[in-house]
Amino acid sequence: MRTTRAVATLWLAAFCVAAYAQRDLPDFTKVVEDQGNAVVNISTTQAVRRSAALPQVPGMEDEEVLEFFRRFIPRQPGPGQGQGPERAPRPESRSLGSGFVISQDGYVLTNAHVVEGADEITVKFTDKREFKAKVIGADRRTDIALIKIDATGLPAVRFGDPSKLKVGEWVLAIGSPFGLDNSATAGIVSATSRAVGGEENYVPFIQTDVAVNPGNSGGPLFNLRGEVIGMNSMIFSRTGGYMGLSFAIPIDVANDVREQLIKTGHVVRGRIGVAVQDVNAQLAQSFGLDRPHGALVSAVQKDSPAAKAGVKAGDVILAVNGHDIDRVGDLRNQVSQTKPGTTAELRVWRDGKATTVKAKVDELEEKEPVRTASRQGASDETAKLGIAVRPLTADEKKQVDTEGNLVVEEVSGPAAAAGLQPGDIILGVNGKPVASVQELRGAVKSQQSTVALLVERGDAQVFIPIRTVPGEKNGP
Repeated sequence: MRTTRAVATLWLAAFCVAAYAQRDLPDFTKVVEDQGNAVVNISTTQAVRRSAALPQVPGMEDEEVLEFFRRFIPRQPGPGQGQGPERAPRPESRSLGSGFVISQDGYVLTNAHVVEGADEITVKFTDKREFKAKVIGADRRTDIALIKIDATGLPAVRFGDPSKLKVGEWVLAIGSPFGLDNSATAGIVSATSRAVGGEENYVPFIQTDVAVNPGNSGGPLFNLRGEVIGMNSMIFSRTGGYMGLSFAIPIDVANDVREQLIKTGHVVRGRIGVAVQDVNAQLAQSFGLDRPHGALVSAVQKDSPAAKAGVKAGDVILAVNGHDIDRVGDLRNQVSQTKPGTTAELRVWRDGKATTVKAKVDELEEKEPVRTASRQGASDETAKLGIAVRPLTADEKKQVDTEGNLVVEEVSGPAAAAGLQPGDIILGVNGKPVASVQELRGAVKSQQSTVALLVERGDAQVFIPIRTVPGEKNGP
């Protein structure tokens, strides 16, 4: 009898413990049911291109960093791309990613690297519907892209406030890891405002331990209220797969980029023209700071807003427009979000005391390539060539000692077959000089079947004949 009572008591205790534990565990079923149908699978196809560089995560040029941070988007071989040397690869590759619908009329947010270079984008919903998408715009520095499908009445996500996130809070990711649509994984927020990726990074990442893998890239990160508070973007990995560290772009950053892409097609950022570094304990002591914080100015660009405001090397910037600067990433984000032409108030530590200076913010110049290859049915005549070019900066022209103005960034199709290479400098078309992208387009437009590009390569100049292909047309 005693044994029976003891067993019953133990069973009851175990039941109570299990019930209590279950009560404290989060339940994501309603979030998945309510929001899962707004999460989409994104697949892309593109012609294999020879490029001067692989697609870059913002700030990932450093080889040591590249070893740790890898984009989690799987590349799949196109038809006929088998393994082994006996089979020649077809000039096509495929990739998979995720995204989420943000409006009922078909706008979808995803990562820029998911759709980068894509010739065709397909968006698939959980109900098996598929739509072709076009790129409205993409921003390399934040790795955010906005795409559009021709549909209405779509399920759309709700946005939350990532500034209210707390470390330890439960979060949920939905995406297509390895092409497995609408997969849900959960974890907690490990850190906020995490700066990763070096000087090119303009994102205060949300760090989590949510399991994300190849194919999750561009998918949403939800809180327990079913609100999107981030976009899954990168992982920390030595293997290419999940290792417990994932990073998401705060949704307020994504929304700011989205609004600019819709209005202008590109993102405008501010700059003040300083080189800065983090303040460690030793530097804080040497400059008389009470603790390590702020951004130490190591150099000031000549004639920059900072120079005109009187900022000097050795100053420590403690705040911008009332926002405290704890590390370099904080300064970069605050200045970049300041509208060019407006005045930024900088609180600066100099000679053992704080002072305030005002700087009129300039626009940060981007060196984005001008995509002349056809993308999503563009009517650009230079789609006949299959190239991406950008203007050379004055410093670049001086460095390579050239009179040319356009450098080739990517080649594909006819241009690749003809032997054009990334890094070639275009001087002219069919014997006539070209000095801008517009002039290049105009020169190509007048040609019917073959274009002879005069390019500068190293110390030599050479004509490269390119057989053009018919350009695509818009409308009926």
